[in-house]
Amino acid sequence: MTGRKKIRNPFDADAYQCFGCSPGNPIGLKLTFEEEDGKLIAYWDPAPLFQGYMNVLHGGIIATLLDEAGAWCIYVTAETSGVTSSMTVRYLKPVYISKGTVRIEAELVKLQEKSGLYRCRLYDGEGRHCAEADIEYFLYPENIARQRFHFPGREAFYEDQD
Repeated sequence: MTGRKKIRNPFDADAYQCFGCSPGNPIGLKLTFEEEDGKLIAYWDPAPLFQGYMNVLHGGIIATLLDEAGAWCIYVTAETSGVTSSMTVRYLKPVYISKGTVRIEAELVKLQEKSGLYRCRLYDGEGRHCAEADIEYFLYPENIARQRFHFPGREAFYEDQD
């Protein structure tokens, strides 16, 4: 059995309004993450207000979920922050809202000095692989990430876990 580690959101909930992860954004996705088997994992319950076609999760929301997971994976694998340079999304199957909680996974594929390539996947409530993305991020030097983007350091993302 592998261990899971909860990833802590160290950002000031009153000071930022990220659509993907801020717990204080009233229209946001409010994603939270954990680490398992070298991957960052999030679970999210789609609501009808996020649909495109009736009962089908909107493709733009799917892309956002994948991108957000990849961005959080940067914090713990590259120990900095970054921005999306390119993203190739493959929509494999419709994600039906009525199927329940989706699972989003992100993992590092390749890390270079100024960029990182991440593979992100989305599974529907029945565990079907419905979408995936290869996302390249421009990575900031850690000092720039701390100054401009409030990156608190990798250690800030982990709860004290005994």
